[in-house]
Amino acid sequence: MRFGYGTNGFANHRLPDALDVIAGLGYEGVALTLDHCHLDPYADGLGRRVAEVADRLRTLDLAVVVETGARYLLDPRRKHAPTLLDDDRGLRVDFLRRAVAIGADLGAEAVSFWSGIRPAPLDQAVAWDRLVAGCEQVAEAARRAGVPLGFEPEPGMLVETIAGWRRLHRALGAPDGFGITLDIGHCRCNEPDPVPGCVAGVAEHLVNVQIDDMRLGVHEHLEFGEGEIDFPPVLRALTDAGYRGLVAVELPRHSHAAPAVAARSIDFLRAAQKASVEGRPS
Repeated sequence: MRFGYGTNGFANHRLPDALDVIAGLGYEGVALTLDHCHLDPYADGLGRRVAEVADRLRTLDLAVVVETGARYLLDPRRKHAPTLLDDDRGLRVDFLRRAVAIGADLGAEAVSFWSGIRPAPLDQAVAWDRLVAGCEQVAEAARRAGVPLGFEPEPGMLVETIAGWRRLHRALGAPDGFGITLDIGHCRCNEPDPVPGCVAGVAEHLVNVQIDDMRLGVHEHLEFGEGEIDFPPVLRALTDAGYRGLVAVELPRHSHAAPAVAARSIDFLRAAQKASVEGRPS
């Protein structure tokens, strides 16, 4: 199993420095959130900067997935806006297409994205139609680029559960390359099944895993041991599912202590992985 760490938890570091710290702690990959501070897709010299990051990833032997959850990249006043549901959703489609192109240049294992929150005045059916249309455009760009997509169910958004992802997958015609990003914390927060069961249920579609602790009904990303998840059975379920992608720590509000949090996290995951193997029936 390959553990990674999300750069959204290193927001106070320059990207090369963040990559150095992550690799130095023994992580094998990075979940790279495109943002103002880390590989801004709208800043000048993008091609050169992408090539430099690709070189650095190769030097450090870090695998990469591309994340697109930057809070204020597209609008300085509205968090995560515009989404695929908003009137100005073309900006989001453009951003996701850029993310796919960057992912292709970096050799990313997946590009991850989500639906967004339905604007209050917008009819549910209209929001759904907008989401499907936007995903079709992004999926076509990803198909041409040869980059897998991982769509993430996100609490509070139009698609917030695995069941919602299944509905979207069907609406798109179940295309190849349109997989699921599974946040382990979200499974505890708002899924009806136990977390290992969530993993098993989407095994054939799993292209990206984010990992963090969480409590039932509370969407707050916690350090390991601060929530309610029993992690050895979760890691065992990922192994049994045949998952070979990154399992990247997702702690976006911990940048103030990033090196220490990342060090504690890798120690915890290694111990949980060991326990997952030792606890397996012979």
